[in-house]
Amino acid sequence: MYAGNRGGAYSKNSFGNIYTAVGIFVLGRLFREAWGREAPKMQAEFNDCLEKNRISVSMELVTAVLGDHGQRPKDDYAVITAVTEFGHGKPQFYSTPELIKFCRAWRLPTNHVWLFSTRKSATSFFVAYDALCEEGTATPVCKVLGKIADISVPGSKDHVIVQGEILEGLVARIVSRESSVQMGVLRDFRQRSLDGGDSDLGPSLREICAANRSDEKQRIKALLENAGSSLCSDHCDWFGNSGLDAQSRNADRSVVTHFLQAHPTDYATKKLQEMIRLMKKRNLPAAFKCYWNYQKIDFLSNYNLHYKMVIHVHKDSAFRRYQQEITKNQELWPLYRGFFIDVNLFKAAELSKDSNALPENINGVLNSRSSTKDGLVDEDSNLMVKLKFVTYKIRTFLIRNGLSTLFKDGLSAYRTYYLRQMEIWGTSASKQKELAKMLDEWAVYIRRECGDAQPSSSTYLTEAEPFLEQYAKRSPANLALVGAAGGLVQTEDVLAILDARRDK
Repeated sequence: MYAGNRGGAYSKNSFGNIYTAVGIFVLGRLFREAWGREAPKMQAEFNDCLEKNRISVSMELVTAVLGDHGQRPKDDYAVITAVTEFGHGKPQFYSTPELIKFCRAWRLPTNHVWLFSTRKSATSFFVAYDALCEEGTATPVCKVLGKIADISVPGSKDHVIVQGEILEGLVARIVSRESSVQMGVLRDFRQRSLDGGDSDLGPSLREICAANRSDEKQRIKALLENAGSSLCSDHCDWFGNSGLDAQSRNADRSVVTHFLQAHPTDYATKKLQEMIRLMKKRNLPAAFKCYWNYQKIDFLSNYNLHYKMVIHVHKDSAFRRYQQEITKNQELWPLYRGFFIDVNLFKAAELSKDSNALPENINGVLNSRSSTKDGLVDEDSNLMVKLKFVTYKIRTFLIRNGLSTLFKDGLSAYRTYYLRQMEIWGTSASKQKELAKMLDEWAVYIRRECGDAQPSSSTYLTEAEPFLEQYAKRSPANLALVGAAGGLVQTEDVLAILDARRDK
């Protein structure tokens, strides 16, 4: 997540590390690819836009240097998945058309988007997923969705070219009726060509990481320097400031208590205090960590303290419990998996501790609109459904996440683990049988190759991919199960299933 040069870069529940440095580098390279010689100027304008409008941009970062996931990508890239405008009230997420429009303006990449605007097409979408979920890969999935969608807006990056055939999944969300018109305009509006396609982009991510393999600090420094000062001029989140290194940035745990006791000076602070108080009162499984804000180190005094607060929700149960609280109090702000807050604690003589009077923008104009702005007026617009494919889940949940069970507790425990996972997913009986056969072979193979030394979860594909490739070569059924080639599930077969179910 990126909020500008001064806003900072974040990665789920952390900042100032190799993950955010890689993100900054990849974002900088995207600008060079898109704008060529104009890249430094456009990067500066982009930062200015984010900071003036209090916008944060969320990206899905796909690389081969931060540990293995579902499939090692052929190229290192990112796609924009969300744009959030904080403004002076509740965070507002851009709609899908707004997100695409924003990214087109800055020539930033987006995912492929399909719109299903009728009951018939929406039903066909879920039927298609049911038919493809166990063997679907990028090529057949995109072809099928392209045929049944009412509107299709291609992604900026071709998944097969930059990533490969293994497709993690789809995200489905309910959108407004106006999206049909807006998406139609975007579909017909051609994407601009990339000005930097033929220019020298400098060393690649993999080249920089390879050249600095043994020293992570040097690797981070090289990445930030190659990203350019127009995008990231201040490296203090990574290396500290004013004689303080990054390791000493942890602030006292009492900061959260002081934050909750302080008088809020704006509407957002009031709502965040309300959220955190409730989370602590209900003992929701979440961590609240505070760090010194090194970007504001020059403004620090005993009466003016600046922190970064990181809130990380640990368990899904917290969301269910919090949602129950929202049904009782619809003015509560929604809860997110992980988010970051800039906290400024200061003494202000004009705010008497004995007074309940707050600035007008807390209980005045903004608060008078909270019943419509913050209430669940359009709850459906916040709903998203993740739909993942088994060919991806084999590699992550069944192989990678099962390594510790296999090596610590043995084959029997591993078998119990993977069968339980498949039951939770609702995997068909026939597919469970096929997967069990393959995973038992995998367990024997990896124990023979590695002995008692468990492979690292960050490089497990070094062992897993050769096994999967050899397994896939034995039969067409094995190839469909593994999904490595991605060509076995025929588009025509799935469309025939759709037609048959429509007839029913």
